[in-house]
Amino acid sequence: MSDQPHIMIALSRYYEEVASELLAGTLGVLEEAGATHELYEIPGAFEIPAAIAIAMRSPEFSGGRRRFDGYIALGCVIRGETTHYDYVCGESARGLQDLSTRHCLALGFGILTTENMDQAMARAAVDRGNKGADAANACLRMVEFKRQFRMFPR
Repeated sequence: MSDQPHIMIALSRYYEEVASELLAGTLGVLEEAGATHELYEIPGAFEIPAAIAIAMRSPEFSGGRRRFDGYIALGCVIRGETTHYDYVCGESARGLQDLSTRHCLALGFGILTTENMDQAMARAAVDRGNKGADAANACLRMVEFKRQFRMFPR
């Protein structure tokens, strides 16, 4: 097994501009750390927990691909006129937290929940909030934490 972490990035491009900034921040951190990654585009934030669960439960990859040491969830939910926002925010966060605690996953949470696009960009832009970088750093720290306890990738 390589010492360099191998990370799954689950990205919702529902808000393309926000997603691109989150991804840029994430990739900068992973590149600096020497981590490898695989990017998967997911329809929306609500589907990210299921996508990570599918990847986590898949058998060992064939054809030279290896299992993931950590996972990064990236996306954005902006409040609208209905309660849909509340369900998507709450259930995506709950789903990811359940996965990380039940299966001891190293997970970086980078799903923004904002009132409007200005707030989202203030948190996503690499020259401002850079929450993509924060999610990548959290994931890498948790990978290292797991290694202290000799836990294998999932």
